Amino acid sequence: MSIGGKPIVISAHAAERMHQRGATSAEVEHVIRNETWQPAQRGKWRVRERLVFGGISPVNNQSYALKTVEVVFADEPQAITVVTVKVYYHN
Repeated sequence: MSIGGKPIVISAHAAERMHQRGATSAEVEHVIRNETWQPAQRGKWRVRERLVFGGISPVNNQSYALKTVEVVFADEPQAITVVTVKVYYHN
């Protein structure tokens, strides 16, 4: 894990998924900077955190108390590049 002061860059694919699934860039950055990194496929990293939500999911318009934001990213020399973002809603 080598975050330091590296900027976090969100790919176009990840930005689209964030919008579709209801994650914010602030949540993505928080999860990357504060959770323990786990190895993912193809040399990437994965982090996830359960967050208080208390709102309506953009996926199915149902009300949920919590959501889990999972981020897959590459730790590159000059930046952290977010590859995709998954969001799981639950009560």
